[in-house]
Amino acid sequence: MLAKLFGLKKKKSEKRDASLDIPTIPRQTGSPLAALTTKPLTAVRVEPKTDVLPQLRVGCAQSVGMQRDHNEDAILTLTTLAATNDSYLPIGLFIIADGMGGHKYGEIASSLAVHTFAHRILDKMMLPLLEAKPADPLQEILESGVMEAHRVISKEAPGSGTTLTALLISGRQMSIAHVGDSRAYHIQPNGEMQTLTRDHSLVMRMIELGHLTEDEAAVHPQRNVLYRALGQGDPFSPDVSTCPLPEAGHLLLCTDGLWGVAAQEEISSIIQAAPTPEAACQQLIDAANKAGGPDNISAILVRIPD
Repeated sequence: MLAKLFGLKKKKSEKRDASLDIPTIPRQTGSPLAALTTKPLTAVRVEPKTDVLPQLRVGCAQSVGMQRDHNEDAILTLTTLAATNDSYLPIGLFIIADGMGGHKYGEIASSLAVHTFAHRILDKMMLPLLEAKPADPLQEILESGVMEAHRVISKEAPGSGTTLTALLISGRQMSIAHVGDSRAYHIQPNGEMQTLTRDHSLVMRMIELGHLTEDEAAVHPQRNVLYRALGQGDPFSPDVSTCPLPEAGHLLLCTDGLWGVAAQEEISSIIQAAPTPEAACQQLIDAANKAGGPDNISAILVRIPD
């Protein structure tokens, strides 16, 4: 009767349903999933990715020391990693500077040295690297960075001076630019320490000439006198070197507030025993202060990736 009331006929209704071509799902009993698949479900285990890119692990620390009332040291650490599907390039820039005590604006000189040098490296080397553009020869970039820092200090803080020791790591290559008596070391996995820089100091020159022993130089009244420093004198020539990155161990940059107070054996022992570069740097600072802390103390420690 309803079909007659609305003008519908059974045959037309069946024809319209057929034109929609909707598949019919047979009525199932049991689990509703039975209609979707007849294959048993199995758990899929996704193994976590265990490959870790070898990145530079860095620690740093500073202290004014126990006998100074202000800090004339400056440091900078910068690390990054350029990685693609099948290659990686760890990059690190580490700089340490020690403003010359007894000179006006020593803290300004060290800060200018660090920031001016870093700006030159970023502009001339790292930005072209990230943009896949050819950069100037690395040796020229490092030397020009030191010379620009020397020029800026001479102009902005005349009469002041500072050391500068910079380490640039690019993949498996490292470069060092150096002026003064801050130092760079390689600490091998067995604890042996190798000095990577040469002090531009009066006592080091006397040692090289055979006029002093190392023990005599350690207590010489002019042991802090430099014959080469940024902001001091012309002509000026930095030490610049490039070599393969050591296979393992640590690289340490530090001012004479550390290496001039703590023995190499103690420095090496601390680095070997510390769980991280960050912890090692703080323990190195503590050791120098415990020994009297006569100067500002700064340290940067880089763990070489395997």
